[in-house]
Amino acid sequence: MATRFVPLGPADIPDGETRDYQVGEYSILVANCGGALHAIEDRCTHDDGPLADGKLIGCEVECPRHGAKFDMHTGRPTALPAFRPVASYPVRVVDDVIEVEIED
Repeated sequence: MATRFVPLGPADIPDGETRDYQVGEYSILVANCGGALHAIEDRCTHDDGPLADGKLIGCEVECPRHGAKFDMHTGRPTALPAFRPVASYPVRVVDDVIEVEIED
């Protein structure tokens, strides 16, 4: 499949915070972890709830519903009840705009 980088918004997410975006069918959560931006699917694999409502702890996001945690680098779960990963997306910043790579 072909991929492309799509712009999300300004690269002004403060360190330790997240921002969620909708790009067509993709719900994407971007986090600033120590100055580095990481993007994962904004959906808990335990119950399909939004991760954007959770809190960022280091570089893990905690689902607000049942406490599952996901690594923002890889999308892998780091705490139950989730055991399936979420998608992770390559991120770059071009002219102070966050872009993520998604499949067409």
